[in-house]
Amino acid sequence: MQGLANPARFMRLSKVVQPWLALASVLLIGVGLYFALFGSPADYQQGQTVRIMYVHVPSAWLGMVGYTTMALASAVGLIWKHPLADLVAKAAAPIGASFTFLCLATGSLWGKPMWGTWWAWDARLTSMLILLFLYLGYMALQSAFDDPGRGARAAAILALAGFINVPIIKFSVDWWKTLHQPASLMKMSGPTLPPSMLTPLLLMVAGFTCFFVVVLLLRVRAEIIASKIRAIRLTQIHGSHESPLADRLAG
Repeated sequence: MQGLANPARFMRLSKVVQPWLALASVLLIGVGLYFALFGSPADYQQGQTVRIMYVHVPSAWLGMVGYTTMALASAVGLIWKHPLADLVAKAAAPIGASFTFLCLATGSLWGKPMWGTWWAWDARLTSMLILLFLYLGYMALQSAFDDPGRGARAAAILALAGFINVPIIKFSVDWWKTLHQPASLMKMSGPTLPPSMLTPLLLMVAGFTCFFVVVLLLRVRAEIIASKIRAIRLTQIHGSHESPLADRLAG
C-alpha cells in the first residue's frame, strides 16, 4: 500500500495494467453478451425480460463496490494521509453513481412487466436510491469548499457515515419482506441459477468489474496530472507550493 501511494510508481504500474484490463473488459463483456442474448434460455415466468438481469445485477454489484472503494479510500485518507487516497475516492464517486443509476433504470424496466409498476418503495429499491443520493452528496460536498483539502475531509466523513447503507442493500431481502427474490448468486450453499444463466452472468460481472477498474485508473491518472499542473502554476505564481497534497503529488 505504501508503494502504491507513491504517485510516480502508481502512474508506471497503472500504465502497464490498464491496457490488459481494458482488453479483458471488452472480451468478457462481448462473450457475456453473446451468451446472455443467444446462449441462455428465457425464464419460464419472466420470459425474455429476464435478460435485463445480465446488466442489472452487475450494475448493482458495481454500485456497491464503487461506494465501498470510496469509503475505504476515504478512511485511508483520513487516517494515514496517503496522497492518492482522496484522489481514488474522488475518482470512484462518479463511476459508482453511474452504475447505481444504471441499476435503478434497468430495475425499473425489469419491474414494470414483473410487478406492474415502474417503481415501488421496496427495501432494496429504496436503499439503492439512497446510495445514489449519497454519491451525489459526496460529489457536491467535495466541491463545496474553496480549499480542496477541507472538501476532501468533509466528503470523506460523509462517505464513511453512509457506508452503513451498503450492508443494508445486501441483506435487505433477508431482513425484510421485499419484492426482490432472495440472493441466488452469492449464497453460502452456492449459486441457485442454472449454468446456462450463471455463466453469462458471471462473465458480465467480471467484465463490468474490469471496466470499473479501467475507468478508475484513468480518472486517478487524470487527477494526478491535474494536481501536478496546479502545483506548477502555484510555483509560478507564488514561488512555492501552497497545497501539501499538490506538493506530494508533484513528486
